[in-house]
Amino acid sequence: MDAIIWIIVAGLIAYIIVKRFYKPKYLKTLTQEEFIKGYRKAQLIDVREPKEYEGGHILGARNIPMSQIRQRMNEVRTDQPVYLYCQSGARSRQAAQFLKKKRKVEDISHLQGGFRKWTGKIKKK
Repeated sequence: MDAIIWIIVAGLIAYIIVKRFYKPKYLKTLTQEEFIKGYRKAQLIDVREPKEYEGGHILGARNIPMSQIRQRMNEVRTDQPVYLYCQSGARSRQAAQFLKKKRKVEDISHLQGGFRKWTGKIKKK
């Protein structure tokens, strides 16, 4: 019985690790420098919650929180590149997956390391 539990736990840990580090082909992970070069020509979307956004966000970013992406997906144009970011990169990966699947967005990038690694210009409300 103990061996079965250990196998299940090991499998779960392996699944979490793979899920965390798996990088889908449709999503480009950009360094801050690469992100800065292209985000002015793209739709820049902060998928953090409003309180996080108001505490500081990248200049020019729109706030479409991950919790509202399903209801607000039509605000994202499919004919322009989409640049996403969140606090660490996890929610932006989720948002990218959702927009690719449900909205058929083709050109999606996100910020490596998320907003917590950002050293560029920010705006606070």
